[in-house]
Amino acid sequence: MTIMQWLMVAIFFATFIALFKFQRHPEKVFAGTSLACLGFSFVSSEQVLANAVNPGLVTLILLVFCSFTFERTSILRKLATMLISGSKVSSIIKTLTSTAIASALMSNTAVVATLISTIKKNTLVNPGKLLLPLSFAAILGGTLTLVGTSTNLIVNSMYIETGAKGLGFFDFSLIGLIALVVCFIVIFARMYTLPDMAVGSLEVSNYFLEAEITKNSKLIGKSVEANGLRNLDSLFLVEVIRDGRLISPVTPEEILTADDKLIFTGDITKVLTLQQFDGLSLFADQNGLIKDNLTEVLIKPDSAIIGKSLKSAGFRARFDAGVVAIRREGGQLSGKLGDIVIQAGDFLVLAVGNDFKSRTNLSKNFYIISGHQPENMLHGWRDGLTIIGFIATIATSVIFSLSLLTCLIFYLALLIGTNCLTVNEIKRRFPLEIWMIVLGALTLAKSLENSGVAMILANNIELLLHDKSIYIAFITLYLLTLISTELVTNNAAAALVFPIAYNIAIGLGVDPLPFVMAVAFAASGSFISPYGYQTNVMVYNAGNYKLTEFIKFGIPVSLLYSVVVLVMIPIVFPF
Repeated sequence: MTIMQWLMVAIFFATFIALFKFQRHPEKVFAGTSLACLGFSFVSSEQVLANAVNPGLVTLILLVFCSFTFERTSILRKLATMLISGSKVSSIIKTLTSTAIASALMSNTAVVATLISTIKKNTLVNPGKLLLPLSFAAILGGTLTLVGTSTNLIVNSMYIETGAKGLGFFDFSLIGLIALVVCFIVIFARMYTLPDMAVGSLEVSNYFLEAEITKNSKLIGKSVEANGLRNLDSLFLVEVIRDGRLISPVTPEEILTADDKLIFTGDITKVLTLQQFDGLSLFADQNGLIKDNLTEVLIKPDSAIIGKSLKSAGFRARFDAGVVAIRREGGQLSGKLGDIVIQAGDFLVLAVGNDFKSRTNLSKNFYIISGHQPENMLHGWRDGLTIIGFIATIATSVIFSLSLLTCLIFYLALLIGTNCLTVNEIKRRFPLEIWMIVLGALTLAKSLENSGVAMILANNIELLLHDKSIYIAFITLYLLTLISTELVTNNAAAALVFPIAYNIAIGLGVDPLPFVMAVAFAASGSFISPYGYQTNVMVYNAGNYKLTEFIKFGIPVSLLYSVVVLVMIPIVFPF
């Protein structure tokens, strides 16, 4: 190989390493890859621009807008009220089946976020038995259709770029359905191994809130025990921060001073009891926000405040809300509340003002778990129009063999024309991160092709596997993607492995489609790590699971899922 070809190989492996090291910023990694490929002339600016408007990528972006509107309809709220009823067995079956079906048509993250609160509050099925299966059902449901998960759409975008027609809406359905049924059997059989959880503790455990002793407080100069802060109802004093120094654990004899910051954990509903203490000011107690107005939210993965501290995020100005407390399971919180850096999947309790519900940026940043819902939810005829229109769009694409992109353009025009979706909302909700990931992946794939590295890879694989089973390469690519999705998230794994899989298929002289489908299904098969898929992070946090419990429950599901996929893909899509 030439020096430039070795350079191209180095860029590829540097991309993989960077994705592992900077897992929270795959879009920045792929943006850097695109710049490197362009800077070393592996691709032209015309090719980069062509990738930016790839039909599959545009379809993905339009679906994000449509999915956002669909999330604001009543369908998920109505679904949540219907699930937990009747017998315990029927409730479990209804919940998991409905989750899978809903996830096949809309964002599975939105489905899980909507149902978490309902499951946590139910008294029929212990939430600990149901939250983790809920995430797995959403993941499996996402594999049923082309639009069920962004991973499928990313793979479709890259497949179209190779000159292929693209994947059909139901191309995933038969394999996904068999995997769903088989994995459901395992999930039902092993639900008993998940821990029971005290229902009352799920809403309150591990919340982290801060109060400060003001300069004229009567608490100053007295011990923790003398001030009555030792035996509060369901609230526990775990840390004191004094002059930048952390005091933990806090002894009953600890004397409190002015400007001490007291860190509590426990039942967040008891937060108002702290206001009964003279000179104890809560972090969110600004302009009288803390009244009977607490709202629990979950930080979305594309939120604009991720990576910022609570203090620098400017909550009061952005949302007319103050942060009362924060919860992050699987990660230890310590120190000042205002200095905690926000992460996707964090649960916050907000004290909201009168203007909170009308803020247009709520749906971009939060899933509202309980409390005050935003005013931009759809009602009346717009609610029905959005639901029926989405179903009609998908049906038209399938029945009349029209491209999904064409149908979505008309559906989006309908939403804008009827004010179900506004241009400003489109600007705020543009999926820049996904767009950059796909653009970077397409640019990387084109660079591998232009530099000749793809052809060298294909030829070497052909020589290596000469007189050996193609199935070996097929299984290897599946496992590579499956491992990558646990390490660098599903979308990044699919985008990175696709060019390898496609060129190996070309080198072997077989139809690339089985390899393409293997990448898509493997990238969605995150059942072992709680951090590989966003819905896993959400239920891991909400259910207070231990890492060992998650892994033990997920391994059998992952194994059976893999067996089904590896057996069925060559049958449905022969080499």
